[in-house]
Amino acid sequence: MEGVHRPGWFASSTAVAVAIYLVLPITIILPVSLTDQRFLSLPHDALSLRHYGTVLTSEAWLGSIAQSFWIAVASTFLAVGAGTLCAIGCWRISRRATELVRALMLLPLIIPTIVYAVGLFRYFAKLGLLDSFAGVVLAHGVTGIPYVVITVSTALASFDPRLEQAARGMGASLVQTLRWVILPRIAPGIASGAIFAFIHSWDELVIVLFIASRDVFTLPKRMWDGINENLDPAMAAVAVLLVGFTLALLLADLALRRRRAP
Repeated sequence: MEGVHRPGWFASSTAVAVAIYLVLPITIILPVSLTDQRFLSLPHDALSLRHYGTVLTSEAWLGSIAQSFWIAVASTFLAVGAGTLCAIGCWRISRRATELVRALMLLPLIIPTIVYAVGLFRYFAKLGLLDSFAGVVLAHGVTGIPYVVITVSTALASFDPRLEQAARGMGASLVQTLRWVILPRIAPGIASGAIFAFIHSWDELVIVLFIASRDVFTLPKRMWDGINENLDPAMAAVAVLLVGFTLALLLADLALRRRRAP
């Protein structure tokens, strides 16, 4: 019996060790954000909230937070609309060609981000979309589509096609069937995809570094510039707020998954 339990104990211990290894670099930013020093360091004499005050009263930081939020919202709508329609279309057609379409939709996750960013820079330069709100929304929306396609396709895998057939048999049009039968059943999958698309846009940096400069200054970009210039502890405070916000979104997604589970 001891030999039987040992592999399970070893697996649990390994999982805990890996979790600690992954979480430890994140938890260190909390005491750093409370430092009483003017540079990135652990607190010396006492804990201080002044760097949080700097973030919440600075026009530069608040402006970047607002820009990141609205870009994430707009790109999420774009990703959800395109990704949901693509997933439903591939589900209804259900042919070999649809597997190729799904693979193409997942390319933004497969191709290295810097390669994609270089291509966007050359393409957007011709279209006049560099350093524009619309350009960043379009870039983030396209790269957010795979998250929606994956979650919606997973939700559709458990959808009973007989419900659609019954609706069409009772005289419902394609639009009515989509609105009243299909979408309500896969709503948790759509919401989950929207959460991941929002998080992706909210945290994205590499693409913004290539296609934005002065007019579009997202929060990750401002943090990047701050690291290169002065190592302001306010960046640690922003990091804590980002982690807390992202954690709240992930918990919301977990609640949706539990609700969707039978």
